[in-house]
Amino acid sequence: MEQKKKKIPQRQCLGCGEHRPKAELLRVVRDPEGNVTLDFTGKKSGRGAYICKNVACLKLAQRKRSLSRNLECEIPDAVYAALEEQFHAEQ
Repeated sequence: MEQKKKKIPQRQCLGCGEHRPKAELLRVVRDPEGNVTLDFTGKKSGRGAYICKNVACLKLAQRKRSLSRNLECEIPDAVYAALEEQFHAEQ
């Protein structure tokens, strides 16, 4: 009897636009209070958006304003700086 292959969820990076497995991407979440943070577990409540695990995609998403559009809120530059710091701390 042949085993069924497990479906791997795909998400699109907001920076480069590539579709990748959800586990390879990093979730940026806007919680109900309006705070924007990185979600390393992928389980925080709130509206989420996905980007590749490199700073270049974060910068590209910032330049294209795709993160603001997707999270449906205005994201100040200070938040982008904090997200970049979290990126460097995690790697």
